[in-house]
Amino acid sequence: MKFRLPTSASVIVLTAALLVSGCSSGSDDAAGGGAGGGTSELTVWLMRDSVSAAFQKEFTTAFAATHPDIRLKVQIQEWDGIGQKVTAALASNDAPDVIEIGNTQVAQYAQSGGLLDLSDKKTDLGGATWLRGLAEPGAWEGKQYGIPYYAANRVVIYRKDLVRQAGVDPTAIKTRDQWLAATGKLNKGDQQGIYLTGQTWYALAGFIWDEGGDLAVQRDGKWQGALDTPQALAGMEFYQRLQALGKGPKDADEANPPQAEVMAKGKVAQIIATPGGANVVTEQNPQLKGKLGFFPIPGKSADKPGAVFTGGSDLVIPAASQHQDAAYTFVKELTGDTWQKKLALAMSYVPNKTSLASAVASDPGAAAMAAGAAQGHATPNTPGWAAVEAENPIKDYMTAVLTGGDIKREAAKTSEEVTRAMNSAS
Repeated sequence: MKFRLPTSASVIVLTAALLVSGCSSGSDDAAGGGAGGGTSELTVWLMRDSVSAAFQKEFTTAFAATHPDIRLKVQIQEWDGIGQKVTAALASNDAPDVIEIGNTQVAQYAQSGGLLDLSDKKTDLGGATWLRGLAEPGAWEGKQYGIPYYAANRVVIYRKDLVRQAGVDPTAIKTRDQWLAATGKLNKGDQQGIYLTGQTWYALAGFIWDEGGDLAVQRDGKWQGALDTPQALAGMEFYQRLQALGKGPKDADEANPPQAEVMAKGKVAQIIATPGGANVVTEQNPQLKGKLGFFPIPGKSADKPGAVFTGGSDLVIPAASQHQDAAYTFVKELTGDTWQKKLALAMSYVPNKTSLASAVASDPGAAAMAAGAAQGHATPNTPGWAAVEAENPIKDYMTAVLTGGDIKREAAKTSEEVTRAMNSAS
């Protein structure tokens, strides 16, 4: 699942290509290079903004020095329309060798049979400590196809000055009840305690998971919407209480209008967003520079943060790749501890393993993300979930409840709609 908006298309042939010569079109040998000592040209698709130019240069220079028998050709792809492009590539005889895809997209590509099964590589790749929200959606029917690359999830971005004026200690906000109490103190006059729109459904999902519920469950081989379970209803009831402590529109999501722009106007104490949202706020209102802080979304109890939706990417190797061993070498390097630490610091991402959380301790936003990522979840791991997001009856459900609809009746209705969408698409 992506968090960034696309820009323009470009193709970058990385510096590794300039540091080695020769090219072999044959299959790779066990060492990851070309047969007979030749060079394998490895085509890699990475998504727009997943790495910076400086990180690209550092990684590819080091990779070329360590693996002179592999020549990298990295092509930068846009998120817009990438689904159709990947589907076509996987069905062709000329697929790239490595593809970065959104973590929730793995199932639909694995179902087609177009991805290489990497289950036997999990131990070698440190799979025991992979983030759950990346690893679980990277698997399909018991086999691991997607290798966790990086993660990003939502945190609470707050105004340090407003919190201080209200006598609130943000470091003491460890539970949802404490969060509600603090937000109530911040919600006064024309100041909003939190700007939370009525259709921020990823936040709702976290509250549902925190209660032990889910958006949908699988029974007897069929998926069923689960928004009408007691756990899911409790999650929606908490959302209702929190959303009331601000003036967010009940019939819109966080992009309409962009919530960071609303916070930049100076009358909002908190928003739920990825840490990058703070940069947007200060770009819109430079007077708020240095006045924004972060903490993980609180949980039901103080012993752990709240559950969050883990967005981010996995790396996959197409079954049609002509250089599978070299592709695995690339994946192992980029998802290994050394480069994961560097990537996290360069891009303010969460590393792909819980054991690497300390790598971002010096970055307040990323550190808050990493703490939450340990409680990360993903949407139901089935190709049918794409149909639910396309229609998104969950948004309509939230608006209906927030505008006075009966929560049980609306939840039951929406669960039926989710059931129909998931099974009609499978």
